[in-house]
Amino acid sequence: MPLVNEKIVAWPAVKPYDKQAVPVPGTKRPGETAHYRNGIWGLIDEHTPNTLSTVDQIFNDGLKAGKDVPFLGERKLISTNPLKYATAYTWITYGEADLRRRYIGSALHTLFQKGELGGGELPTVGIWSMNRPEWQLVDIATAAYQKVSVSLYDTLGNDSVEYIINHAHTTVIFSTSDHIPTLIKGKVKLPNLKMIVCIDKVSRDASKLLGQWSHSQGVIFKEFAEFEAYGKANLTDPIPAHPDQIVSICYTSGTTNVPKGALLKHKNLALATQNNMYGLELPEHATLLSYLPLAHIYERFCELATMAIGGKIGYFTGDPLRLLEDAQILKPNFFPSVPRVLNRIYQAAMAGGNVPGLKGKLFNKAVQTKLEKLNATGETTHALWDRLVFRKIQAVIGGQLALVSTGSAPISPDVLNFLKIAFSCDVIEGYGLTETAATCARTWPGDSTASGTVGPPGPTNEVKLVDVPAMGYTSEDKPNPRGELCIRGANCFSAYYKDEKNTKEAVDSEGWVHTGDVAEIDSVGRVKIVDRVKNIMKLAQGEYVALEKIENTYTALPIIAQIYIHGDSLQSFLVAVIIPDPVQLSSIASKVLGKRISPTDASALAAACEDPAINKHVMSILINNARQNGLKGFETVKRLHLSMVPFSIETNTLTPTLKVRRKDAYQFYKKEIDALYTLGESSKL
Repeated sequence: MPLVNEKIVAWPAVKPYDKQAVPVPGTKRPGETAHYRNGIWGLIDEHTPNTLSTVDQIFNDGLKAGKDVPFLGERKLISTNPLKYATAYTWITYGEADLRRRYIGSALHTLFQKGELGGGELPTVGIWSMNRPEWQLVDIATAAYQKVSVSLYDTLGNDSVEYIINHAHTTVIFSTSDHIPTLIKGKVKLPNLKMIVCIDKVSRDASKLLGQWSHSQGVIFKEFAEFEAYGKANLTDPIPAHPDQIVSICYTSGTTNVPKGALLKHKNLALATQNNMYGLELPEHATLLSYLPLAHIYERFCELATMAIGGKIGYFTGDPLRLLEDAQILKPNFFPSVPRVLNRIYQAAMAGGNVPGLKGKLFNKAVQTKLEKLNATGETTHALWDRLVFRKIQAVIGGQLALVSTGSAPISPDVLNFLKIAFSCDVIEGYGLTETAATCARTWPGDSTASGTVGPPGPTNEVKLVDVPAMGYTSEDKPNPRGELCIRGANCFSAYYKDEKNTKEAVDSEGWVHTGDVAEIDSVGRVKIVDRVKNIMKLAQGEYVALEKIENTYTALPIIAQIYIHGDSLQSFLVAVIIPDPVQLSSIASKVLGKRISPTDASALAAACEDPAINKHVMSILINNARQNGLKGFETVKRLHLSMVPFSIETNTLTPTLKVRRKDAYQFYKKEIDALYTLGESSKL
């Protein structure tokens, strides 16, 4: 039974799939489309009645579900040797969280009032931790006491962390124990740091040692319980926020330069949360599985929406290899995810189903039948095939899913449609940026032709397209207008912190955020991302290519775990570095080489990557994919290097949000890439 909540706005009895967004009369200008708004709800802002306008309201709404309702959960660590976690989740209730946010917030407020913390332009509070209940407790405390949270990516790298702490003038950091030595050792480069609060429970000896070491460097060290006790002794009522107050500086990880700090106001995050409440369909006290980084805005706003309806948030153990184990214990209803993870689920399901004999025939019949029904009606369930075939796939994520969302990167329509029929629930694709609080557009449930688009703008936003003449995209294109996607609304930021140059490039004088993405708006008002203004380069013969767009085309191939496409303005063709999926590579290698290669045999897989016959076979897969997706000849990869050495955060070739750092990726594989160009363009292609 769906949860009754005053902020939830139900879908109309009949969704107008033919008018999902509509142009606003009189808004079209030369070189631009008209402004498009949501076809059902139009445009809302912080002044719309019964609408969230500040972040502290979000927790207060959740608290209305009941003080004894479970809120934040985790699997407790039982032992470190061997590593073992509890087989059930332990929960903090909404009532307990309310008390603890008051203790944390009161301590912060008192220390800032006394001048023992602060001194910068904004009262910033740093959080350096992986996802866990304490992260959320600190964040809701800062929102309730007019402080500004600053998220530090758990794997951001010491240089970027140092930059952010100094740039935001952060004087107190809530940190897990593993990061505290880095902070203390780096104090000489962190002149503003005054206090470290340890989130973890540590032994008395470790606490004493960390306290003495911190003191020697001029930093106060406190345990989390000690900090909360100080707040309890200096208890102050929460201080109501106002919509235009800064609540967070959210730093973008960046693929090239230093991080940029998007200033997010209370109304930005609150309206992004409210946007999710339009058409939200989840069971009472719905459970979200949290594994995407909380310092990344996408996960954060999904958790805020769960909080707003009095739902539960269960945190994964922190080990990606235990994610499915966590899911099977938690049994989530809401699974915010990304294509990287969903592609793996899809590939595993297809590999498990496409087998010889009766099992394979049943699987293929089930897929065909449900896809036909999905394409005809938009429905995702089937009484027979769900019970016989798809129940097993659903059980992998706990068997109780009601909503799966995907964002941060494009996902193949084929993968998306398969997941809809496999999970038998709404699987929606959304689009947003850090600068828009992760919000802009999302697909509608039951829309049989939505895959491949990101849906219409939500009620918090209006969008328009602006011509990109250099790339041949215009608002007059047929059958649908195309151009750079621009977004405006109460969820959109207005400035990067202390960065006027980048602010002016991102936000114009009318408040439009220029995304850098090229989009098309189809005949029913849905947004489709088709290209990227940034990361375009010109080949030697003058053709412009968008490298990310081409990478996204190839990414859905099962053989590809990671891909980096490189272009050189002195060369006439593109080359690629591909990290193959071990299971797929072992299958190809076994077939091509005529002997069984195990997916766990690292040395055999590495040798297969060097084999010219296997390289040729993978290249043929890429060629067919390029043809099927309509890539032009100069957009097609002409040479490739296979490697089992992945791009990673540790080698600085991936950002914390798992995007390739192009410059660093090239340097990492420079020798191999340069060697591909010496071979020249293959005449056979």
